[in-house]
Amino acid sequence: MTGHTLNLSFMNPKRHVSLHNYFPFLNWLLNYRRENLTGDMIAGVIVAVMLVPQGMAYAMLAGLPPQVGLYASIAPLFIYGLLGTSTALAVGPVAVMSILTASAIESIGADSLEAMLSISITLALMIGLIQMLMGILRVGFLVNFLSHPVLAGFTSAVAIIIALSQLKHLLGIQIPREKLPHEIVIYAVQHFSETNITVLVLSLLSIGILIFFKKYLKFFLKRLSISERLQIALTKTGPIIVVIFTSALVAIFHLNETSHVSIVGTVPSGLPNLTIPIFDLERWQQLLPFAVTISLVGYMESISVAKSLASRRRQKVDANQELIALGAANLGAAFTGAYPIAGGFARSMVNFSSGANTGLASMITASLMLITVLFFTPLFYFLPNAVLAAIIVVAVSSLIDLKTFVHTWQYSKIEGITFLATFLAVLIVGVETGILIGVGVSLALYLWHTSRPHIAVLGRLGESEEYRNILRHQAYVDPHILALRVDESLYFPNAQFLEEVVLTAIADNPQIRHFVLVCSAVNFIDTSALEILESLAEALENNQISFNLAAVKGPVMDRLAKVGFVDRIGRDHFFLNTHLAFETLK
Repeated sequence: MTGHTLNLSFMNPKRHVSLHNYFPFLNWLLNYRRENLTGDMIAGVIVAVMLVPQGMAYAMLAGLPPQVGLYASIAPLFIYGLLGTSTALAVGPVAVMSILTASAIESIGADSLEAMLSISITLALMIGLIQMLMGILRVGFLVNFLSHPVLAGFTSAVAIIIALSQLKHLLGIQIPREKLPHEIVIYAVQHFSETNITVLVLSLLSIGILIFFKKYLKFFLKRLSISERLQIALTKTGPIIVVIFTSALVAIFHLNETSHVSIVGTVPSGLPNLTIPIFDLERWQQLLPFAVTISLVGYMESISVAKSLASRRRQKVDANQELIALGAANLGAAFTGAYPIAGGFARSMVNFSSGANTGLASMITASLMLITVLFFTPLFYFLPNAVLAAIIVVAVSSLIDLKTFVHTWQYSKIEGITFLATFLAVLIVGVETGILIGVGVSLALYLWHTSRPHIAVLGRLGESEEYRNILRHQAYVDPHILALRVDESLYFPNAQFLEEVVLTAIADNPQIRHFVLVCSAVNFIDTSALEILESLAEALENNQISFNLAAVKGPVMDRLAKVGFVDRIGRDHFFLNTHLAFETLK
């Protein structure tokens, strides 16, 4: 019988890199299959239908004119379609990037629309350069410092901030922009009597329609035996239906004049002008903290969605190439009058479910957005701002993830504290400082947790060769042998703790003649820990107790041998496993 060998190329960090790795479109363009075209076209059209109202809404969230959101949905999508390795990720304006951009613009103190646009495109340029540099240097691992609890706490808090920021549009009242979240709620309650009833009705009507399309329409379509792909298409038309319906109401009844309903007004037609970002050192220094934060958050949001969707099709995503693709897309945004972009979760899910097979789907979406900008922007003149606010609120409502907090808290109190600290910090002190506090709390709690690792005293299970924690199992303990398994790598925060545990155990048990450190869970030992191990071995030797190590992993053993530690301790004090150590020492 012929056997199959396992492909181990994934184990090689220096795999062959070809032109196709840097230009992923060559992989699908040169070998494009006709059967992929239908899925790409359907996905491209459905995502475009979603993106038209969302793009304008998210631009408004960033404090920019609606056409800027449309511009951000053209060149960046073309570029990502060529350079991205994900077949399903749908890039463009997203809520989190929009609120971070608004925060950057506000912090600089832009006092005119021209200044705000200048800041947004300069920010897009800086983000593009940072992401591309990270991709070229292959340092995508840096986003690992944004742990899941930090990102979940951050996005949940930002979703609340975004929703509250739209209250002024939903109610038709003026709320000072600099108000903190709780102050916005208090202000809105105190001035609720000033609410524009017509605006409120339009807001509630829009939210109701959007929720119906998002959550309940699929149930009715399923009962009508409509195909799943058509169900997806119809359920995602909610925003465009709301835009058309409410715009018609305003135009027919002149609500902008009779009821003072705030509308979008004139949206310029035509191609976006080529723009040149400001190359001002002082301005770049002011924007750098925002650019770094947005680069990491945008990439983290994008790569998590891309990997999740790729795994469903047993495909792979190149994390560093994704950085290059997103960076290049942001550069495209910077030079076409747009603002920072990233991959959106909801649109990517729709793109995936609608059958997107290649980057062509993204390019079809971009083409339709281009057609919209060229010919259809006059149709948005009577679009109420309240409706764009409703689209934003419904879109970000799914980002408030309390289930993750409950699950995280039940699984790990430390990670639950990280989630809660990030969440509260973002709400209280702001998005940029809040996420930095979250990262700091996460790292501090990690260091605290690993500084006191779990250490188990091992005993033998019956007559087997298995050794387990004597506090969990009925295991035989040789009174002359102390075997400790440390369930953590040994480095400077925890090495001293291990030494204290060992010396205390030796002092409390004078009958011990042999100590065995079981290293099955130790992946590395740093120089600080190595020094303490040497000191511990000397202290035990002075007390006529042998120092032994068992189950040391190959890479760790190689490093210990390289610095002479193995020879100093004696090779006969190293054992392949715990059982051999016990059998030899008893």
